[in-house]
Amino acid sequence: MSTDAALFRTMGGRAAIRTEQYDSRWLNEPVFIQIQQIPDSAEKNDDKLYFFFREKSLDTTGGASPTVLARVGRVCMPTQDERNPMVYALFTTAGSVFKGSAVCVYSMADIRNVFNGPFAHKHGHNYQWTEYTGKIPYPRPGTCPGGTFTPGITSSKNFSDEAVNFIRSHPLMFHPVYPVHRRPLVVRTAVDYRYTALVVDQVDAVDGRYEVLFLGTDRGTVQKVIVLPKDPTSMEELTLEEVEVFRSRAPVKTMKISSKRQQLYVSSDAGLTQVSLHRCGVYGRACSDCCLARDPYCAWDGESCSAFTPSTKRRSRRQDVKHGDPLRQCRGFNAKVEKRLKETVQFGVEGSSTFLECQPRSPQATVKWLFQREGKRKVLNRAGGVLKTNHGILLKSLNQSDAGLYHCLATENNFKHTVARVALRILDRDIVLALTAQDEDEELKTRQAPPYPRPPDSSTPFSSEIRLINQYCQTYWEPDNTQQQQQRKRTSRRHTESQDQGLG
Repeated sequence: MSTDAALFRTMGGRAAIRTEQYDSRWLNEPVFIQIQQIPDSAEKNDDKLYFFFREKSLDTTGGASPTVLARVGRVCMPTQDERNPMVYALFTTAGSVFKGSAVCVYSMADIRNVFNGPFAHKHGHNYQWTEYTGKIPYPRPGTCPGGTFTPGITSSKNFSDEAVNFIRSHPLMFHPVYPVHRRPLVVRTAVDYRYTALVVDQVDAVDGRYEVLFLGTDRGTVQKVIVLPKDPTSMEELTLEEVEVFRSRAPVKTMKISSKRQQLYVSSDAGLTQVSLHRCGVYGRACSDCCLARDPYCAWDGESCSAFTPSTKRRSRRQDVKHGDPLRQCRGFNAKVEKRLKETVQFGVEGSSTFLECQPRSPQATVKWLFQREGKRKVLNRAGGVLKTNHGILLKSLNQSDAGLYHCLATENNFKHTVARVALRILDRDIVLALTAQDEDEELKTRQAPPYPRPPDSSTPFSSEIRLINQYCQTYWEPDNTQQQQQRKRTSRRHTESQDQGLG
């Protein structure tokens, strides 16, 4: 049983019109992606409806599988729309072995030039596609009746038979439409995901207007990507953040932006959810971190990184999306951040491993670790083995020479700042083993016995090491308990807010 793909247009009480029936030269198993009304000139009768789709090629040889082609077509649409947008298109691989995705941006001027260019024509003994160089009938196919170039024609029914027959036999244009700068804007290869949905928001910042891309993936996440001018002939993309919107890793199907509510609505087979277009608080309170984020939704207000609106008139608003230069934007504030950075104490046991955590807020930052001992600070170059990760470093086979102060230094756009300072203290392995290797029966008796104060024993040979262990345990558990209390407070507050919203 054959399929009949078509474009229909209903016209109220009149009969609907459609593309040629059962003619694969017009549509060959198409999959329609988007339809957009875009004008060609100030004359409303020149307005056209552009439809973007993919279809299987008719040119196959030797029994090979047909090639899938990306297409753009247009039909006349006599209504007015003043927008003249750039067209963003999402491409993904079809196979299951190789995963890849790309985003291309196209200019409507380039698309119009192709439609106004030569038609494709099969000619010669090999029946190859060539440029049609013969006579083109009047009115030119693609010209809307009643427009600037056809003032005397009010309907396509008035077209000559020559024009109608030419349109039927020449549905394709000869030249392809290339993306801006003839290269993809975003490319993802050798990754464990594909892009499945795309929406674009235009954001006004201090230094201009920027396009922010929200890209849904097949693992239930949304990536926030900004498009930046690299030089006069090219653009570059910068990933601002990636948010998990579906814990079940359900592929994102559709997305919609609400500029009024500043929300992104995301759907999948698992349900529908909403994500804020900006989460400025995750960039921290420092001016440098907010500037390096290069998020056009956010700016530093003198105290923290908060949402930016073009109508804001406060002089202390700092933002630099194009260059991300905190040396210029945050002059006088960077030294204060360095002074406020607290030094944390961490303990490790001799012969074991320990992990020093450091995670810059910006994914574009490069990290370097410095080791300081006896006042001298140098690049960490440890013979015992260092495993570097995106969240810090793992020091293997600790010894007493590893004790000292570790500095995590992040560099981005030639701006260097310290992210973390960790004072590492090494505990003697034999002492730790002697203190932890207690008999289970004695430990059980100690737990069952009533508590009583134990006088300090000044003759204990391990008194200093015991104090270190107690200090370590105290510093380890206290933040965890504090975090649990804060989490309970936040949970209670969310619960109250949700109740208030439900009652409202």
